[in-house]
Amino acid sequence: MKLAPFIVAIIVALMPVPAGLAPHAWYFFAIFLGVVVGLVFEPLPGAVIGLIGIVVAALLAPWVLFSPEQLAEPGFSSSGRAFSWAVSGFTNSTVWLIFGAFMFALGYEKTGLGRRIALWLVKTMGRRTLTLGYAVMLADAVLAPFTPSNTARSGGTIYPVVRNLPELYDSHPNDPSSKRIGSFLMWTAIASTCVTSSLFLTALAPNLLAVALTETATGIRIGWGEWFMAVAPVGILLLLLTPLLTYWLCPPEIKSGSAVTDWATGELKQLGGLTRNEIILLCLVVTALALWIFASAVVSSALVGLMVICAMLILGILRWDDILANKAAWNTFFWFATLVALAGGLNQVGFVEWFGLLVGARISHFDPMMAMIALTIIFFVLHYFFASVTAHTTALLPVMLAAASGIPGIDMHMFVLMLLPTLGIMGILTPYATGPSPVYYGSGYIPGPMYWRLGAIFGLVFLVAWLGIGTPWLSLIS
Repeated sequence: MKLAPFIVAIIVALMPVPAGLAPHAWYFFAIFLGVVVGLVFEPLPGAVIGLIGIVVAALLAPWVLFSPEQLAEPGFSSSGRAFSWAVSGFTNSTVWLIFGAFMFALGYEKTGLGRRIALWLVKTMGRRTLTLGYAVMLADAVLAPFTPSNTARSGGTIYPVVRNLPELYDSHPNDPSSKRIGSFLMWTAIASTCVTSSLFLTALAPNLLAVALTETATGIRIGWGEWFMAVAPVGILLLLLTPLLTYWLCPPEIKSGSAVTDWATGELKQLGGLTRNEIILLCLVVTALALWIFASAVVSSALVGLMVICAMLILGILRWDDILANKAAWNTFFWFATLVALAGGLNQVGFVEWFGLLVGARISHFDPMMAMIALTIIFFVLHYFFASVTAHTTALLPVMLAAASGIPGIDMHMFVLMLLPTLGIMGILTPYATGPSPVYYGSGYIPGPMYWRLGAIFGLVFLVAWLGIGTPWLSLIS
């Protein structure tokens, strides 16, 4: 399995170069495809695969990265330009925004603010099962803008609270009693995190990766506020509907009770009052959110993230050792920086332009709006074949953008806003579709047949709502 990426890359490189494409662009595509295969099967960590990809491409730069015309230019330094390309992803502002958002999540964990918010909502709204579902949803929504890992947010903060609730009503995993309340709560939690992952740009790391890849391929830049404005009408509606829809399709046998609120009250008493660090973090979070929404033209979103990191270090919320020890943040930083460079290489060598013209010529007779909708549906449904939203984004987003760019009359800015937010909601489709999915599937409260059935239903509802309401809205604001 470890050799699969290399085998695929070599086989593709040995195939005849397609007409109209430069040989070096085809060889670079072979390396890129090998990286995608590695991300799908993961014989090594994703960051390692990405790093190997850019190192191989940089070492072979005279044959895969630069054309003969470029190499013949006086004073052209292949080695210097190759290294500059290899590290270009590490200077990408979106990659640094991802890193900053991971530190927000670390602050939530370190201060205990995230758990306190979840417990307070459960205590306040937990007497009725339906309102308890809304409490779970709201807890995720509050944490989402500052937690780019839905695994850390839902699997690491929400799930540890939710998993304690079913057994208070004798609802046990892998047992018929799971339907008493456990199945409802678990499905509400995973469905809610998929919606919040689409609602906020910084709620899912692949969202930020997709924005960076899009800017590299098309020059279109999407900010935090623009993303939220594009998704808000549909995203907020779906958030409000998710607990209710789960209540109808996965009805709990227990409709009300006081055990949950009593338990949450006891947990909050153990936490005590709000600490100094929690209050400071809350102020920093609100400040960052305000700057992301209202001051994006004045200060970069990534710089806001770094500013908050500095404030947390100065005020003692985090220590430098905490940042150094945050393996998830550094892993994602290296992973996405290398993928951004590789995707930029596809555009640099001319592969994206060639592919866009090729596909565009075949579907040029399509109505531009129908073509955008069709590509979005294909992009969404193909997630059944991916166990990682990151791998899905890396493999398919450049293809979709290239295909759309070749269609005459298409509004690329609107298409980007239509396509990218589906990355969050597609996580509902399967037990392996997004990071926290295996956590909830493995809880024992959502049996396999139930997961696949609800995943298909909710996936259809999410997609229909997004296209049915989101498309007219995007046409209005674009």
